[in-house]
Amino acid sequence: MIDIIRSEWTKIRSVRSTVWTLAATAVLMLGLSALLSASARNTAEGPIAGEEAIMLSLTGLMLASLSMATLGVLVISSEYRTGGIRTSFMAVPRRMSLLTGKITMFAAISLVVCTVASAGAIGVGVAISQPPSIELGDVARSALGSGLYLTACGLFGLGLGTLVRHTPGAIVSAIALILVLPSLANQLPGEWGRTVAAHFTTNAGLLVVSGEGNGSLSSWGGFAVYLGWIAVTLAVAAALMHRRDA
Repeated sequence: MIDIIRSEWTKIRSVRSTVWTLAATAVLMLGLSALLSASARNTAEGPIAGEEAIMLSLTGLMLASLSMATLGVLVISSEYRTGGIRTSFMAVPRRMSLLTGKITMFAAISLVVCTVASAGAIGVGVAISQPPSIELGDVARSALGSGLYLTACGLFGLGLGTLVRHTPGAIVSAIALILVLPSLANQLPGEWGRTVAAHFTTNAGLLVVSGEGNGSLSSWGGFAVYLGWIAVTLAVAAALMHRRDA
């Protein structure tokens, strides 16, 4: 397994699209944090509360989640597109070991980069908005929660890329499940509609960033539900990867 992880590390760091996508994620986080914090600072009639300053700093989270999901798709779909997956299967006949190596390496890189980018975005936003007081515990929780959430979005994309095996189709699926359908779910009527919306992909997953529940789920409970969606996607993708031809 160590050799597989080392191989995946070489693949990820040697492909320009990976580096540029990670850089784009960090730029989105930092740039939108600075822009919206400055705008809020100029239009606010009074001091901005600490929690509000942190949430303003993380406004770029949604776009960053799409960026990370796209990267997750590319980690696997690019090999199917070029035919390199056949070489990977020849080198690692145990396909589940190959997929596990990809998941492990991607998750490690994503968690480090996204957590650092989130902490940087909060630092920039707080420096600009200048709240009268701020809790370091809230900063650490939001930065770690954002890193976990973005990593989960990337793994969602990796699962969809393995499942669909077609880059545009997998990216469209990721956009639908991460951005479009959760918003539509919020419009469902009645108690059952609220329950579905509360447990739907990123509606549940984003709770770990704010640290607040939604009435049905706690912050970590919501993240666990989101991980459940991802685990099901990866399990189905792994089963099909094992059965289908390259």
